[in-house]
Amino acid sequence: MSGTPDLAKVASLVSENSRAAILTVLLDGRFHPASELAYMAQIKPQTASFHLTKMVDANLITMEKHGRHRYYSIRNQEVAQVMESLLSIAPRTEIRSLKQASEDKAVRFARTCYDHLAGSLGIQLTDSLVKSGILCNNTTEFEVTDKGEEFFASLQINLQEVKNKRRAFAHKCLDWSERRHHLAGALGNALLERILELNWIQRSPNSRAITITTAGKKGFKDIFMIDV
Repeated sequence: MSGTPDLAKVASLVSENSRAAILTVLLDGRFHPASELAYMAQIKPQTASFHLTKMVDANLITMEKHGRHRYYSIRNQEVAQVMESLLSIAPRTEIRSLKQASEDKAVRFARTCYDHLAGSLGIQLTDSLVKSGILCNNTTEFEVTDKGEEFFASLQINLQEVKNKRRAFAHKCLDWSERRHHLAGALGNALLERILELNWIQRSPNSRAITITTAGKKGFKDIFMIDV
């Protein structure tokens, strides 16, 4: 049928192992050079460039050129959400080394999901906000309560500015490792950025996994009643 989205084309792109590996790396929401993506996908730079070009043409990822270097990122939240949903139903790959086991454990505990917090920590944080009456758990998304407005103001998060962004406000995102919903959308992003500003967490240089600082252990305990 003319005008119907070509789902098969997108599915074929995502189903190829190297492209799937690259897209998984890009789920950290950052821009990466082609050489780094090739290394992390364990393919040659020329092969990575071929795959990256196809995914840019299909609007799955975006590219920025700075001087002689090109940097790539997931195109938007919608693409990231589809990838996370696929990860939630995909079978686990075989872990063959202690390094892989350590990386898997770290990613499952706490990671970035495009531009918000995911993993066990993301679920615990979302649960804390709901149990404390800061968020109301509705069918399709979370809703900030009156108590929640005061809470986010105390964290120096301007809810009006967050609501004005052209995207879902407090979207529910299915966590692929926990198989439950965590807070996403503009509010999830604002919360992640604030936690980074407070130096509660730090990004890993070559992974979506994040580490919790000493200040973070105290902050999560004092404010969210989370022991990490």
